[in-house]
Amino acid sequence: MRWWKAVGLAGAAGVVATGVVIVRAERRRRAYTPDQVREQLHVRYAQATAAPAVAETAAPAPRDVFGMRGRIRRLLRRR
Repeated sequence: MRWWKAVGLAGAAGVVATGVVIVRAERRRRAYTPDQVREQLHVRYAQATAAPAVAETAAPAPRDVFGMRGRIRRLLRRR
């Protein structure tokens, strides 16, 4: 068998495998009832609105005292 035939067969197998994965995901997605979808959206919304409140209360990261000079010095020390 020539190498290009093997590459072609591998490509075809990849396309088929991708199709199978897509069909399975679509079946799972369609299996949800509208109430389940609505509930999931409410949960995600609650998580998204709660995340910024947590981020605002966190202390800001301390800045490097040397700024750009410190970065250049560290870079030169590595070499």
